[in-house]
Amino acid sequence: MKNKFSKVILLVIIATVTVFTSCKKDDPVDENPNATTYVDDGNGNITVTDKGEGTGNYIFTADKIWILNGLVFVNNGQTLTIEPGTLIKGKPGTGENASALIIARGGKINAVGTADKPIIFTAEADNREGTGVSQDAGGLWGGVIILGKATTSNLTTDKAIEGIPTSETRGLYGGTDDSDNSGILKYISIRHGGTDIGEGNEINGLTLGAVGSGTTIDYIEIVANNDDGIEFFGGAVTVRYALVVKCGDDSFDYDEGFHGKGQFWVTIQSADSDRGGEHDGGPSDNETGTPYSKPEIYNATYISVVGGGSRTFTLRDNAGVTYANSIFINFDKGIDIEYLQDNSGNMTACSYKMFENGNVHIQNNVFYNVAGQTDGTSYNPYELFKISTPDGYSAPQSAIDAWALAFAGNTNKIADPGISAENPVPSNPQTGDMASYPAGFEQVSYKGAFGDTNWASGWTLTFKN
Repeated sequence: MKNKFSKVILLVIIATVTVFTSCKKDDPVDENPNATTYVDDGNGNITVTDKGEGTGNYIFTADKIWILNGLVFVNNGQTLTIEPGTLIKGKPGTGENASALIIARGGKINAVGTADKPIIFTAEADNREGTGVSQDAGGLWGGVIILGKATTSNLTTDKAIEGIPTSETRGLYGGTDDSDNSGILKYISIRHGGTDIGEGNEINGLTLGAVGSGTTIDYIEIVANNDDGIEFFGGAVTVRYALVVKCGDDSFDYDEGFHGKGQFWVTIQSADSDRGGEHDGGPSDNETGTPYSKPEIYNATYISVVGGGSRTFTLRDNAGVTYANSIFINFDKGIDIEYLQDNSGNMTACSYKMFENGNVHIQNNVFYNVAGQTDGTSYNPYELFKISTPDGYSAPQSAIDAWALAFAGNTNKIADPGISAENPVPSNPQTGDMASYPAGFEQVSYKGAFGDTNWASGWTLTFKN
């Protein structure tokens, strides 16, 4: 009886262990399928994969290299902190496999680098020194996207941002709070981005969707992005000390009612670049909607390569702007403004109408070798300020004259400031006939983005010491 009883007990124990082991193997009850993973390869590289929960309140430390594997979000209520000197890389991939860092509405980023320790975003194949890939290479990963709750001229406050699949609800932007705060970006270099997510839809170097004025964005470099350098989709943010170099499309692009501020904006365009600025008003389904796109931009320096076919900037779709105390050199084409008519020949919503209504101010600027104009005494204003119309239409001569003659009438002039792509600090400083500065701008006594020193020296890839 004792031996038979022992055998029964042993069989029960074996069966229990078998059931427990089987249950543990097939049903991992402790795993969270939505958790973001941080995988350290043991060599200081941490691969970040977001499965839905976002980064959480996390710190990217400078002693590690952080590799974005796909779209990584900072979700609503979360704050991502990035230490000075940190290197972040994006894995290659297109479409649904694109890599990017996205700050969702209600999320924040606290990325404060320094001139000695900038924060660098680049491709996985690159290195901290910027020698891992060609300096001109673009489209090797995505980019950085910040989404906020400020106003736009869209018909909805829930618009899907360009560059993110529309199925991703964390990619929505828009709201009613122009003072919304998405955090801080300071001393940031974003390199070699602009991968294609499908049908020619590339990610910008830095995308700002409805970002509010409570956000701080200063000292930003965008290098060799396949699409635009910085694009604003509505919002009221101020961006200062921004350098955009060798991007495939436009350097500074705004639309959907962007009504923020810019100061010390710089572009150095290659022959492959398009415009220094593409400036649009409302979206196609609400071009007359408010707020209007009419940002104030002071102390810009726009430099292009002659022979590349690039245009200084374009105003269309009911966009307005103020450009003042700025310098533009070496563009093959001048500034064009859109004039539209209906079938009866009446002007409709367009940027020329904004000009007539006092919402376009291009004043106290310096142009040199723009559309071939280098002689301040015999230049042709009709080459500098042009009107564009759709095929089959033409603007009246009175409108053509008024726009072209606004060049001299607003204290713009032709002069050589003595700058180049290699050295944007003027050897011939332009300090006369300064436009006064409104509230919210740094008061300086020179035109263009640089006084007597190059604030981009040392911390950028473009002007490494």
